[in-house]
Amino acid sequence: MTQPKSRVKIVSAETLSNGWTKLSSYLLDYIDRKGATQRLKREVYHRTPAACILLYDPRRDLVILVRQFRLAVHMNGDPAWMIEVPAGLLDDDHPEQAIRREAMEETGYHLRDARFLFKCYPSPGAITEVVHFFVSVIDIADRVAEGGGLDEEHEDIEVLEVPLDEAAQMIENGEIFDAKTIMLLQWALLNRNKLR
Repeated sequence: MTQPKSRVKIVSAETLSNGWTKLSSYLLDYIDRKGATQRLKREVYHRTPAACILLYDPRRDLVILVRQFRLAVHMNGDPAWMIEVPAGLLDDDHPEQAIRREAMEETGYHLRDARFLFKCYPSPGAITEVVHFFVSVIDIADRVAEGGGLDEEHEDIEVLEVPLDEAAQMIENGEIFDAKTIMLLQWALLNRNKLR
């Protein structure tokens, strides 16, 4: 059920920061379900769209994951070298073009196909970022480069080959705690027979 946009009116907007990402503060009038107007203050991070992909090798029943440093996780005191699926910003590309580029840069795999699954707002309360989710069936012969990320972006990405069942266990024991990775691994477990 769609809600009319007329229930929300932006009263004012102020840019608080415009560095790696833009942070804005908004005052808005919001008409609630009872018809009363509420004046709300919200902050929004303007993040560009992104894409992520699960690379699955059905012959070996494993997934290709990456491990890289994440400052925000470090700041929270959690293990900062996170295990994730390959992902990246679209950089004005179509989502499929972007994820093919990112998969090559991060893992060295050339994708024969990239099947779109769904899109998701990972943190809709404060971040505009929308992530496009893909899956690709790969084989060891598709690895045509080393991967590891781009030197000019100072990326230091470790490529991991993990059996799918072991990856699922890594969610349960807390080794994998990235939302997009958990979603794609859960999708793969539910759809493993379709991928083989």
